Amino acid sequence: MTEAKENRTITIEVNKKPVDVTGSRLSGLAIKQAAISQEVNIELDFQLAEIKPNGRDIVGDDDLVAVNKNSKFVATATDDNS
Repeated sequence: MTEAKENRTITIEVNKKPVDVTGSRLSGLAIKQAAISQEVNIELDFQLAEIKPNGRDIVGDDDLVAVNKNSKFVATATDDNS
């Protein structure tokens, strides 16, 4: 059952766009790569943050994040102050 969970495709949100990913734990870099390959207008050097009910958590390229169908992320240029 664990293997099936790791190989299933789920849709997460990056910059308000749907992104299909495989697996339940992904690195920040893998999330950005998946988003870029699915035409989300971001770059690999953008800062990724997970949107949570109590705010945002920064996700580094090497950080592993548990994802599910409700996961939402925002990627911004490192010089963007928004």
